[in-house]
Amino acid sequence: MKNLFAFLLLFTISFGVKGQIFNPIKWKTKVEKTSESKYKLKAEAIIEQGWTLYSQEVPQGGPIPTTFTYDDEGGKIKLLGNTSEPKGKLKFTKLFNEEGMSIKSFAIKAVFEQDIELVDSQIKKVNAFVEFIACTDEQCLPPKEVDLVFDLEKATVATKKGEAKKAATKDGKAKEKKGLISIFIIAFLSGFAALLTPCVFPMIPMTVSFFTKQSKSKSKGIRNAIIYGLSIIAIYVLLGYVVTGIFGADALNALSTNVWFNIAFFLILIIFAVSFLGAFEITLPSSWATKVDSQADRGGLIGIFFMALALAIVSFSCTGPIVGTLLVEAATKGGIAPVVGMLGFSSAIALPFALFAAFPGWLNSLPKSGGWLNTVKVVLGFLELALAFKFLSNADLVLQLHLLEREVFIAIWIAIFGALAFYLFGKIQLPHDSPQSHISVGRLSLGLIALSFTIYMIPGLWGAPLNLISAFPPPQHYSESPYGVGFTKQATVSVANQQNDDHGGLPEGAHLMPPHDIMAFHDYDKGLAYAKKVGKPVMIDFTGHACVNCRKMEQNVWVKPKVLDVLKNKVVLISLYVDDKRPLEENEVVDSKLNPGKKLKYIGQKWSELQTIKYKANSQPFYVLMAHDESNLIDPVAYTPDADEYFNWLEKGIANYKK
Repeated sequence: MKNLFAFLLLFTISFGVKGQIFNPIKWKTKVEKTSESKYKLKAEAIIEQGWTLYSQEVPQGGPIPTTFTYDDEGGKIKLLGNTSEPKGKLKFTKLFNEEGMSIKSFAIKAVFEQDIELVDSQIKKVNAFVEFIACTDEQCLPPKEVDLVFDLEKATVATKKGEAKKAATKDGKAKEKKGLISIFIIAFLSGFAALLTPCVFPMIPMTVSFFTKQSKSKSKGIRNAIIYGLSIIAIYVLLGYVVTGIFGADALNALSTNVWFNIAFFLILIIFAVSFLGAFEITLPSSWATKVDSQADRGGLIGIFFMALALAIVSFSCTGPIVGTLLVEAATKGGIAPVVGMLGFSSAIALPFALFAAFPGWLNSLPKSGGWLNTVKVVLGFLELALAFKFLSNADLVLQLHLLEREVFIAIWIAIFGALAFYLFGKIQLPHDSPQSHISVGRLSLGLIALSFTIYMIPGLWGAPLNLISAFPPPQHYSESPYGVGFTKQATVSVANQQNDDHGGLPEGAHLMPPHDIMAFHDYDKGLAYAKKVGKPVMIDFTGHACVNCRKMEQNVWVKPKVLDVLKNKVVLISLYVDDKRPLEENEVVDSKLNPGKKLKYIGQKWSELQTIKYKANSQPFYVLMAHDESNLIDPVAYTPDADEYFNWLEKGIANYKK
């Protein structure tokens, strides 16, 4: 039922409700008295279903953080430490860039606490305000400020532990559970991939032979097999606990956005990939395996456990790279994700060993060891190599070095998967490969998939979006040629300039929006003045940098020929970004009409207040067609994914302008 409510809310947001103003986060204040002169101020955010409030600390390039500002009454109130917040949950989102990021966020309810000490006992109230942004999975509202008043006279006596830090709700727990399930499934499938490598697969019959000799009855054999499987799981899960315990539940997540971590992991994956391709083997010291083997001979439960440990050590050259990748990827989710990842991986490894040890007759159904095992290992090597460049790309994006731009990244992937296709077709031979007179149907099929994927990526060099892998390459604007390879920008600009200005240049305040060069203004007054000059109606586009539906409209609707013709030739477009955090010029700073006593400090606040006051709406995208006297030519519309419907709206508005 909760999912249904969330869906209905998102549906309403996406298609827009004319005249509706969203106010999804409401604030309450409470005060606890902790001593004679000390108090705990509590700001409680009540968050509507489907909406998110972000932390006080967010990654660079993310949303504005939730920020509290307290009036100290000229030094009469002393703040003790910083404002604390609930544990929250890490939520992955692509609202703020195409690559996406994990941001600490809150759902349903969040309680923030600030300890204070009164220097003047006559103080009865503490005034403050909070600045924040509210988002759904699809879009964000403009930043908002809310005044908070903490009445010290209504303070309650503090309990031993207090009631804060309970922001985790049923909705948040459900999302966390869903994320952990996905990690488990990915790790489980990775375990099966590891099982099909030459370090692990041949050990199945060896292990079965060991248990057959050790078990005097079928029931004892089944019991020993189950213990063996559980021992394998215990060893890998313990590894997950060790990683979480050493680094902390969220430490690796913080590292995952660090430049040097990404570079280090790139190098590690390159080493793993080269190992998988056959250049060398990564193994643990042989003395470890010898000592463990000697313990396995003791028999009993201890012997079975050391048999499982021997499997983990001997197979490390194949499982190590996969386990390492899984641990880091799972750790970026925070919490117990590394443990869950190791549980999924080890379960896939343990299940076949336990089943075949319990029922040795099933061994006859297994395919024989051979060159296909090395093929699996090499394929994993190519995949590790491709994934490595994703981490190098992360570092390049953060440093803005432009060394691994979109075209270079895609070219590298084309080379990697093209080489994989040639390998699967038998055109490339690597160390440890067996001579082949023909290729199997399975290998041919996999080769065709790799070749098709390679061909699919080639248009990306000319600006194709490549939606199937959009999470991996750098964004399209991070490119040598944002308009596509071979595009002659100068010719197009000159044509647009001739159409839009008598002197062959862009009007003051105008710019061209790539890749279709729609001329737009970011300043309301300049855009309106130009519309009056050229005698065209105005289309106001209330938009946002973090607005997903805005980008969908621009990429899927505005590009339609008939819509594009209207935007380029029949209207003057004014795009106003309500989340623009650039400060206003000093002479433009004015008092807020929505929040008396507050100043409009940012450009985005100015446009957000214009939209809210004039059009009684605060969601984006929001489109207005108006005449030169600033009256509406037609009722405004919000997100309209149907290009025909949007075009008809434009045509009706323009027709009314001509009357």
